[in-house]
Amino acid sequence: MAGRVEGKVAFITGAARGQGRSHAVRLAQEGADIIAVDLPAPVDTVTKYPLATREDLDRTVAEVERLDRRIVARQADVRDAASLDKALDEGIAELGHLDIVVANAGIASFGPSWELDEAMWRDMLDINLTGVWQTAKAAIPRLIEANNGGSLIFTSSIGGLKGIMNVGHYVSAKHGLVGLMRTMANELAGHRIRVNTVHPTNVDTHMIQNPGTWGMFTPDDPEPTQEKAIPGFVSLNAIPVPWVEPVDISNAVLFLASDEARYITGVALPVDAGAVIK
Repeated sequence: MAGRVEGKVAFITGAARGQGRSHAVRLAQEGADIIAVDLPAPVDTVTKYPLATREDLDRTVAEVERLDRRIVARQADVRDAASLDKALDEGIAELGHLDIVVANAGIASFGPSWELDEAMWRDMLDINLTGVWQTAKAAIPRLIEANNGGSLIFTSSIGGLKGIMNVGHYVSAKHGLVGLMRTMANELAGHRIRVNTVHPTNVDTHMIQNPGTWGMFTPDDPEPTQEKAIPGFVSLNAIPVPWVEPVDISNAVLFLASDEARYITGVALPVDAGAVIK
């Protein structure tokens, strides 16, 4: 079935690469135009892998335009409500309306929960939880005013449904998204605006392909590598794969954004190779 989100406009945060770029491309393949935002700048407490660059965001633009879809890309920080509002206003001014919100921007850092410093905790909650709330807060009044319904999709994690060692701040933020999603799903149902979360297991992006994540699975090895970490990755999932691909999450996002899911709201949807049931 082609054109599952034909004529719709999707606002995607963290769109420069990884899951965010994949979501932008997958929705564009099915007919959506895109408002893409990302912060191509470092975050001081994220030290194990490089964050996205302006060149990454430009590549997302090129991939969407190659599909003959329109895209408005802006640099914006989900911690800064004014920058989100400005990016969304400019996107709607050019593309005409808003239908889909994919609050995807997020970071990862690592350490036992009692050893995290205040800056690591604050950055994690500010980006992975408050940033999602601010993304929704920017979009919801515009969706309500348009009176055409809509779909909000928050990127959580298996860490939003279970505990995972050495990422207590990440797990706290991702659990918080579930509470926010369920509350907003109730608040917005009367406006025909649906709100759901997706919960990936490890996804093959920079966020897991780095020494910090590899080290979680090889804690006694001073020089962790991907190869050494693979058995640990596999052990996390019921289906014996080390990770899933970004498009696997994008397909779930596409479904939740489409009219096929028109009566699905308040759902925490795992795309996790069975990690939550282990």
